[in-house]
Amino acid sequence: MSNAYLDALKKRRTQYSLGRNLSTSKEELTSLIQEAIKNSPSSFNSQSSRAVILFGAESEKLWDLAIEEVRKVAPAEGFDKTEAKLKSFAAGAGTVLFYEDQDVVRSLQEKFALYADNFPIWSEQAGGMAQLSVWTALANAGVGASLQHYNPLIDAAVASQWNVPAYWKLRAQMPFGSNENGFGEKPFMDDAERFRVFG
Repeated sequence: MSNAYLDALKKRRTQYSLGRNLSTSKEELTSLIQEAIKNSPSSFNSQSSRAVILFGAESEKLWDLAIEEVRKVAPAEGFDKTEAKLKSFAAGAGTVLFYEDQDVVRSLQEKFALYADNFPIWSEQAGGMAQLSVWTALANAGVGASLQHYNPLIDAAVASQWNVPAYWKLRAQMPFGSNENGFGEKPFMDDAERFRVFG
């Protein structure tokens, strides 16, 4: 059975070798990212996902900032490898910073007290779906990406640099750009270990 969505999902792979050799414009990428997030599901249609999209020098600034924040806590020995990895993210065309709006979460907790404990969980699920949507949309457009998690280490510095509201909680960073390397074979565990089907 052919399925365009599954075909798009299969294109979504982690790409660490990023470049700036993209035919897609900044405006097209911005629209693609925004539409992917807008059309991602969220509990109670809360639309709690937020994003800061950085291009070019602004994206480089993010990863320079990350290098300095990580340097404060990482062992000096072997830090050159960590720094090289962070610089590889800066080599791309841009970075999406994914946030979840905690004011939305708190508002829902107050409005629907019976489900209060679940709204933070559902917010995380909404954020994950937004991240997958963007990553898949980028991959389908021939743009490479990976998903990184330097939060909460970089949160304060990032919020200060780009004037991010205090009630936005940073959940992930997605550097993106041209695919400068191919992809190896992706191994999958046996279906019998993962799935149970009845009926």
